[in-house]
Amino acid sequence: MPKHGISPTRKEDYPEWYQQVVRAADLAESSPVRGCMVIKPHGFALWERMQAILDGMFKATGHKNAYFPLFIPLSYLEQEAKHVEGFAKECAVVTHHRLELDADGRLVPKGKLEEPLVVRPTSETIIGAMYAKWVQSWRDLPILINQWANVVRWEMRPRVFLRTAEFLWQEGHTAHATEAEALQETLQMLDIYAMFAERDLAIPVWKGPKPESERFPGAVETYSIEAMMQDGKALQAGTSHFLGQNFAKAQNISFTDKTSKEEYCWTTSWGVSTRLIGGLIMTHADDDGLVLPPRIAPEQIVLLPIYRTDEDKTAVMNCCQEMKDLIEENQWRDEKIRVQIDDRDMRGGDKAWQHIKQGVPVRVEIGPRDIANGTVSIARRDEPPKQKHAISLEEFPNSAAELLESIQSNLLKKAVAFRESHSSKIDSKDEIPAFFDASQQDIPGFAYVHVADDPAVAKALDPLKVTVRCTPMEWDEEPGKCLFTGKTVSRRSVISRSY
Repeated sequence: MPKHGISPTRKEDYPEWYQQVVRAADLAESSPVRGCMVIKPHGFALWERMQAILDGMFKATGHKNAYFPLFIPLSYLEQEAKHVEGFAKECAVVTHHRLELDADGRLVPKGKLEEPLVVRPTSETIIGAMYAKWVQSWRDLPILINQWANVVRWEMRPRVFLRTAEFLWQEGHTAHATEAEALQETLQMLDIYAMFAERDLAIPVWKGPKPESERFPGAVETYSIEAMMQDGKALQAGTSHFLGQNFAKAQNISFTDKTSKEEYCWTTSWGVSTRLIGGLIMTHADDDGLVLPPRIAPEQIVLLPIYRTDEDKTAVMNCCQEMKDLIEENQWRDEKIRVQIDDRDMRGGDKAWQHIKQGVPVRVEIGPRDIANGTVSIARRDEPPKQKHAISLEEFPNSAAELLESIQSNLLKKAVAFRESHSSKIDSKDEIPAFFDASQQDIPGFAYVHVADDPAVAKALDPLKVTVRCTPMEWDEEPGKCLFTGKTVSRRSVISRSY
């Protein structure tokens, strides 16, 4: 059997494989606080890349960044009953504001707060309170604000990046004068998330509305992007919520319109989180470690100098530096190509395997023999580790951008092909249990079925641990009868197991 960098393999134990990829790539580790994680430099560099790209996309559509408090008065949450009910079991609550030593020398809470403070699980209520102060007239609208922040949701079954008690995210919150504007905003941000997932993360997604049972607490409509992981499960990779006037009425976010009539605002919220790093891993990583699309990789190309003597070292290092400079003169997708020279004093094989496990898209080996032959040895991370290509030393700097584009597009094609090979249209409810029976197929994936937005559907699917993920808006209309209620629906929906 071939030797792999990760043990166990995906097929042997998928959950443990995931944890080992995170560890081998040096992305994060569990912290002393249960359910929380320490994001290490390589993992945080991925998040910084995501931030930079998304932040540019947000600002290009007129949004501005701001920051709101971590602590939310309990009374603010109580104003929106459905909202607080949806998050109640996940809330962390602060009840005291200081610690003191007791007679036994132990620290004990003192100074009980007049009102408990909830540690931010999401910010609709605290931001809404501020919008109520800022909005007076139609001239104050729209408000288009995003914040990059951390949130706390007390997860019972944490998993690094996918579900942690504290995680990083961005949350956009907007207020509008009309329903049409708010709906347009909701769908615009959904499109941005889908574009980012497919263009930058090379993760294909289906985008569309979720059923009522899966909506964000207090929302009128929730739209999501859903991606298939390599175990066939769906990952909700981003959400955009049309909140209607629910939060505006609860928090009195009102304005005087052009006819001097008092109206409530129409609001939205939308967000993605560090869960996307988990999505990257489970979409692209293999049994040798992390695989990164070049667009999101902190280092796109690593140059590995190979030498034995001081004389060879001088020549090889000079060649590496010259190549780095030449590559960086070129751009790929309007950015300078990111190149690293790894001149650490360690075995070449160990260095190469570290970069393989960390998912660096391109490895370039340069030694005295390569310089003499006028070639370099190139390895692509989307190919097996031992597969290498000889490329002209002179030509490589100018072909680097084309190589990165090839890897980026190939990873998306692979992910699309995987999704297609593990998806099926189903037209009988009797076929659904068999489709999701792991004993009949190794990786049950997405089933495309006609289902109504009805509690009876969720109840019928619950024993299979399957949910309706979304009804893709880009699919052509295909009217049919709901398999569980008989109601007529216009499109198929995606059902699957999920994270």
